[in-house]
Amino acid sequence: MFRSRFCPRLFIGLLLAVALDCQAAEPITIQVDARSAPRNVLHARMVMPVRPGPLTLLYPKYIPGEHGPTGPIANIAGMVFTVDGKQLPWQRDPVDMWTIHLHLPDDATQMTMELDFLAPVGSGQFTSGGSTTPMLAVINWNQLLLYPAGARAHTLQYRPSIVLPEDWQYATALRRRSSRDNATEFETVSLETLVDSPLMAGRYLERYDLAPGKRLQHHLNVLSDVPEATVVESDALTRLRALVTQAGLLFRSHHYRHYDFLLTVSDHTQHFGLEHHQSSDDRTGENFFLDEDGFRAGAGLLPHEFVHSWNGKFRRPQGLATPDYEQPMQTQMLWVYEGLTTYLGDLLTARSGLWSRQDYQDYLALSAAQLDHRSGRAWRPLQDTATGAPFTYSAPRNRSSWRRSVDFYREGELIWLEDDATIRKLSDGKRSLDDFVARFYGIDDGNFDVHPYSFDQVVDNLNAVQPLDWAGFLRQRLDRTDSGAPLAGLEMLGWRLAYGDAMTVYQKAVEKRNKSVEALFSIGIDLDEEAQIVDVLAGSPAAGAGLAAGMTLVAVNHRAYSPERLRTAIGASSKQHRLTLLTEQAEQFQSFELKYEGGLQYPKLIRIKGVGDGLADILKSRR
Repeated sequence: MFRSRFCPRLFIGLLLAVALDCQAAEPITIQVDARSAPRNVLHARMVMPVRPGPLTLLYPKYIPGEHGPTGPIANIAGMVFTVDGKQLPWQRDPVDMWTIHLHLPDDATQMTMELDFLAPVGSGQFTSGGSTTPMLAVINWNQLLLYPAGARAHTLQYRPSIVLPEDWQYATALRRRSSRDNATEFETVSLETLVDSPLMAGRYLERYDLAPGKRLQHHLNVLSDVPEATVVESDALTRLRALVTQAGLLFRSHHYRHYDFLLTVSDHTQHFGLEHHQSSDDRTGENFFLDEDGFRAGAGLLPHEFVHSWNGKFRRPQGLATPDYEQPMQTQMLWVYEGLTTYLGDLLTARSGLWSRQDYQDYLALSAAQLDHRSGRAWRPLQDTATGAPFTYSAPRNRSSWRRSVDFYREGELIWLEDDATIRKLSDGKRSLDDFVARFYGIDDGNFDVHPYSFDQVVDNLNAVQPLDWAGFLRQRLDRTDSGAPLAGLEMLGWRLAYGDAMTVYQKAVEKRNKSVEALFSIGIDLDEEAQIVDVLAGSPAAGAGLAAGMTLVAVNHRAYSPERLRTAIGASSKQHRLTLLTEQAEQFQSFELKYEGGLQYPKLIRIKGVGDGLADILKSRR
């Protein structure tokens, strides 16, 4: 949102932007020297055409896809500005610390900026987490540059280049212009496109064609610390090619010249997915293609970020379609941006065969059960998890059942599933949410411009597919504070959530990947890989006995803890009616007696008699 009152800094920035437009033949150049990436340091050198006088520069603060002020300004060091070889003094803004002020000498026409980015080691939020190892690096340009205040990101022009360690290869959506003196120069692009085009590089990188013989190119680029992890067998490759086909049939349009999946499979980088218009920055464990369970647990990652090319990049909520990286993002519509993307991404995971139908149902059962046990829904509506996303993302995992988390992803998915089921029911199966998707996203084929949308536009397009009070329908589900996840869609499709004593294959894969134990549905606790309790469900036997998040489970029924012993003890509770847990916290040991006789409880979906199987058509591959 633009300010309505006069702002001197903005006025100066606009004058500079006009000056830059007049010198359009001279883009800002940025060269990144990544030869020290194995030591977690990246060096950047920028040359910018300038005018004499005051200059305000901005370090990207609000990062697209991260939905908050996550620009890692604290990781910048060695920042130096020079004109004709003379170093200039600079000052950080005392209020907005991503802002830098300088004054240029009277004869200044060009300024050089140099800085080091100290790549984070270990965990962190999104791209502010670990992105480099001795064998690889994932480089995000927004971490390595500054830009003039007042200029729009889509008008500023940058000419990027990079120098890599010897024997490293790279992949990016940027197009190469030339290579010389160990440097690769890319085509000049807008700042918006540059920030939207991460680059992965490393010693072990393999590239796979996902659309052989097709005009529109799609490639999978796999980067790892070890060569065997980059091998994609023919069966997985066939299913990934089907993903590209099924997405085209769903959206009936494309808004990119080519698409590159940038997939890092490493145990030493942060794991997440981040969307971009012509690529995706996907990161997961080293065993993704080496282990069947690892692939099953993470199969939805690439489809989710691929869907974002349409929902999030081409079409974007108005509050997230900001002109630069300084304007605060308004995240109220993330239940569409992320919730609908989750629904469609998971459908494509099943329609392409990356998941079997049983995998999809087991995933949906686990997700629905976790949301159904969110005690925090009694005080916090789903809408607030989206509105508060900038801090919700960074909230600790512990106590998430009471605090709530980024539930607009998976609960948003359940709402869109109910939308789909409702359209199918009211139209006697003649229409579905696929029709809304084609209408809302299948426009202006080949167009790259961002098309912002509002709540009313979403409602209007739903009404065009199937008349209903969609505004009231959606607001009731977004704003309510009561118990229970929105499971009506599942039931309309002929399925209901139930519990049994056997863990599904999908849940086994998830626990194996996360090295966790989830006993929320039985005694009411969730454990991480260190056996620390990260959540205790309100009203559960564990809560009644006095267990709390932060405690570490040491022993079960007087024997040293192991995941299997805990499961065995819970299973035996149906006969013994109790179990004893020993915990440690802050060097204090406590013993707790739990009264429980329900045995093991794992979520599953079961058929509702007399109701047709609506999931069958939803999951069917399109032709």
